[in-house]
Amino acid sequence: MRPAPTILHLDMDAFYASAEQAAKPSLRGKAVVVGGLGPRGVVATASYEARRLGVHSAMPTAQARRLAPNAAYLVPRFSLYRTVSEQVMGLLGRLSPLVEPLSLDEAFVDLEAGGTADDAASARATGEGLRAAIHAVTGLSGSVGLAGSKMLAKIASEQAKPDGLVLIEPGTERDLLAPLSVRVLPGVGPATGDHLRRAGMTTVHDLAEAGEAELVRLVGKAHGHGLHRMALGLDDRPVVAERDAKSVSVEDTFDVDLHDRVRVRAEVERLAVRCVERLRAADRSGRTVVLKVRRYDFSTLTRSETLRGPTDDPTVVREAAGRLLESVDTTGGVRLLGVGVTGLADFTQEDLFAQAADARELARRAVEEREPAGEDGGRESAPEPEPESPEPLAARRWPAGHDVHHEVHGHGWVQGSGIGRVTVRFEQPWSAPGRVQTFRVDDPRLLPADPLPLVREPPDYSSWPASLPKSRSGPDSAAGGLSSP
Repeated sequence: MRPAPTILHLDMDAFYASAEQAAKPSLRGKAVVVGGLGPRGVVATASYEARRLGVHSAMPTAQARRLAPNAAYLVPRFSLYRTVSEQVMGLLGRLSPLVEPLSLDEAFVDLEAGGTADDAASARATGEGLRAAIHAVTGLSGSVGLAGSKMLAKIASEQAKPDGLVLIEPGTERDLLAPLSVRVLPGVGPATGDHLRRAGMTTVHDLAEAGEAELVRLVGKAHGHGLHRMALGLDDRPVVAERDAKSVSVEDTFDVDLHDRVRVRAEVERLAVRCVERLRAADRSGRTVVLKVRRYDFSTLTRSETLRGPTDDPTVVREAAGRLLESVDTTGGVRLLGVGVTGLADFTQEDLFAQAADARELARRAVEEREPAGEDGGRESAPEPEPESPEPLAARRWPAGHDVHHEVHGHGWVQGSGIGRVTVRFEQPWSAPGRVQTFRVDDPRLLPADPLPLVREPPDYSSWPASLPKSRSGPDSAAGGLSSP
């Protein structure tokens, strides 16, 4: 524990949904749900307006539609979210060399290591300046927690939501933690929380009073020891600037179970290419290819193949995933497919190109030995997959919420598509709510477009934080406790 609250935790408020509201003036102040829109879709993020109606992340989209039928349901735009995240992380990097990103919208910062704070007053000024800078650069809000440890800083930022700041004064930790639920502690999920509840422990005070020996008996030595220390407010985990990813993966859940084997293989190959794109974006390579298949009965199978060395070649990964698929029975139907790469490295093994050629030759021979001859003596061709209906094709080409450009009407976003039509609202982040137009899905004047920046002319923060912006004072700032702003 530090004697000053110089560990900062930033958590952007309803990040995906807030970014969509900032980009779409007509959605500001309205319920917005971002996630998968199909029958098996899941909510990624809901705006605070939607949360008040009972919608929350990880909820099935079908259930969300029943709770909030009039909300705007949008497909995620990760290119926009990554751009905004880079802007935010750039600001954090100016505060300290020790920034530990947890996700696109969340990070710890060691202010002491950056020399930007050494006591409660300077930490508060830095936190308020950060919030002002984020709002000026991105148009979005973030909640800030400040404390002497990572655990308490994260708890503080959660209590600061939305758009607030909470600072926990050193020495007050135990009193503040005592009445809180055991679920606020890192590592206490639903299962552990339920186990502790059955033992009569529902608050952090209960854990502290139970003692280390009892917690070790209940949850094991390693977990019990750490849990007891955290219940006492003790957390010495440092802010770590580099968090190496252990794997890169992509997966898709299908609205309708896939039965056609050719279609299943095509989807696996598509996912393999997407996985390699992410791998290359991270400047990494990997040695083990993993295939994930969730079947019609929810049973999930994983298969893996370790290569001779790390690679970022799409052909190698695609063909390895295809070989893994051969060992999986998909007869009853497939509801989810995933392809991943583990054993990451920052270099590639050149002879894997030869390996890919060898694998193709082996696969060709195996197919020739396995396939029966046709009536004309040739090999029987695989059946053509059934064509998709126009509706899924339109939804795939024009995802709800994604950007488009019309040569006459300019920039807009897709409100929805169906029956051969696509409806577009033409507006920009800095404009008034725009008008709506409907077009044929094959209108040549309408094309997909890249997202626009959320702020037309963001201010220059090249000298920040030497000259911190003025704090945004108001009722959204709290201090000295865990009361909600």
